[in-house]
Amino acid sequence: MSSSDDTPIFRSQDVPRTPGVYVFRNAAGEVIYVGKARNLRNRMRSYFMPSTAMKEEPRRRALIHSIASYETFQVASESEALLLEAQFIKQYAPRYNVALRDDKRYLLVAINPQEKFPHFFFERVRKDDNCLYFGPFPHAYSLRETICFLEKRFGLSSCQCAEPCVDDHKHCLQDVLRDCTAPCVGAISEEDYHRRVEQALSILRGEESARELQKELDIRMREAAEKLDFEAAAKWRDMIGHLKVVLEPTRRFINQTIARRSNPEVNTAGMQALKEALKLEVEPKYMECFDMSNISGTLAVGSMVLFRDGHPCTSEYRRYRIRTPEATDDTAFMHEVLTRRYTRLLKENAPLPDLVVLDGGVPQVNTGIRVWQELGLTMPFIGLAERYELVVIPHQKEPLYLPRETPGLRLLQAIRDEAHRWANGYNRQLRIERIRESVLGEIPGVGPQRQQELLKNCGSIKRILAMTPAQLAKKVPGLGTTLAQRILEVLRQHAAPPRPGTSL
Repeated sequence: MSSSDDTPIFRSQDVPRTPGVYVFRNAAGEVIYVGKARNLRNRMRSYFMPSTAMKEEPRRRALIHSIASYETFQVASESEALLLEAQFIKQYAPRYNVALRDDKRYLLVAINPQEKFPHFFFERVRKDDNCLYFGPFPHAYSLRETICFLEKRFGLSSCQCAEPCVDDHKHCLQDVLRDCTAPCVGAISEEDYHRRVEQALSILRGEESARELQKELDIRMREAAEKLDFEAAAKWRDMIGHLKVVLEPTRRFINQTIARRSNPEVNTAGMQALKEALKLEVEPKYMECFDMSNISGTLAVGSMVLFRDGHPCTSEYRRYRIRTPEATDDTAFMHEVLTRRYTRLLKENAPLPDLVVLDGGVPQVNTGIRVWQELGLTMPFIGLAERYELVVIPHQKEPLYLPRETPGLRLLQAIRDEAHRWANGYNRQLRIERIRESVLGEIPGVGPQRQQELLKNCGSIKRILAMTPAQLAKKVPGLGTTLAQRILEVLRQHAAPPRPGTSL
């Protein structure tokens, strides 16, 4: 949708009456607002009714007057709309969205099957730590109630100790208050406890046992109602509702290209449009895009994403940690990454892309020209300046403007956004590692020498977190089990990503 007038043109027949997410852009092509709706047509119609601009508060009026185009993304359920909306808001940080712009994410539920007595715990970031993760779940209250119910039903431990013992049980009343089977004092065998854990996991996986559980709760609700025990009936009714919300199947969304990947016609049109607009010899069926990410010149990383036939090939994505100490800005980072990528392809005699896209304008394109000259490359490349979505072509004074409705620009935006996501994700990962390593120095009993021994013998904080206290104590000479457990507890408390404004 676009318009040459001040007020965007909205055609209700073009918008479905299904759950989904809508994205508003301004005249510069920037995403200014992302919203979700159970009924896309009804929700979007409310923005474009003549009375809306007069009655709404100033901020909403300013949003309405700034809309130059919109896109809609259909999903299967309202839960999927919540997840996709959150993903878009974190990706684009629209100026008119207030909620969900920080690092807060929807809850995941996790369990470490390697523990002696596994227990459920909640996370907001999926880590590479050998744990089983379920989610994300947009309805946190329903998730917490469901996990609490499963813990009580199967007698699972809810304490946070990795290996609870008799001393821990002295101060614990969970076997009285929450029907815990108290495996820490041998009230149940380790084999029986793990069997109960597996039964609870089968519920979260949505297997047949989950449907049987819902039927059982429905019977209990009806029996309670027949006995006029309406309080108990309401409790079972609410629990059935929580289970339905948690077990509702949802797909995971990655980026804005989801609506384009499944449409071969759009991808083909995009490649054909780029061939004509850029005067390429062949359609760009093999495209690579590069983006850089850093914080004031530190933790600099680069990303390369690859599209084939208009589709992302995630298995061929690459991440680059900047190695050159003298590199201090994006152009220097870009020079190193391009050189490393294409030196390797030339050395391996691998096929070269039909088109290379650099995230940036004239400075990035000039960097590309230098690299191409140094390596003797002849393949076409361009820059995509994000602010106005202008295509910068080497040795051409004026940038190329592609209408925002054209499939060629949509394809360029898709690959650029994916490269941006991939670079930022790697940068965020390095920030988390930096914060975790700095936490080591704050643990009593862990001095500089012991910090070096921990990292030298274990390799990284990620590997430390995957160990048990006994394994960590065995790995590091002179480290006792008590101190090892203290180290793991502190690191797990700091395992979440930093909040906005956190100092590195």
